[in-house]
Amino acid sequence: MTQIAAFMGFVAMGSALGGMARYAVSGLVVRLISETFPWGTLVVNVSGAFAAGCLGWLVVNGHLADWPDLWPVVVTGFLGSYTTVSSFSLQTLALMRDGEWWRAGGNVVLSLSLCLGAAVAGGLAASAAVGQ
Repeated sequence: MTQIAAFMGFVAMGSALGGMARYAVSGLVVRLISETFPWGTLVVNVSGAFAAGCLGWLVVNGHLADWPDLWPVVVTGFLGSYTTVSSFSLQTLALMRDGEWWRAGGNVVLSLSLCLGAAVAGGLAASAAVGQ
């Protein structure tokens, strides 16, 4: 097996795990809260943005230099499959189609602001964890 094929296998494994995690977390949130708003997708996307912010900060600041393959496997594979812009888009369109304009707008505003904030918070958390 070539190095590229092995690497693609690890990315695929990360994707499979990310998809299963998304299904589990989103389903748990829906069962705990409700389906009147896409809370499960929002929680998944915000937690994924936080994790990406942590990893991004660690990579940029040289703390994961010994793990050069971590980004594609964890971020592209796991987090790429875990977070879900497609579900966000379809759920927002469904709210719009149903005339739920305030909920659709709320989903867009909450998703963007919370995900960006979570990515920043993830970077700050990573910085604090390594004492910088």
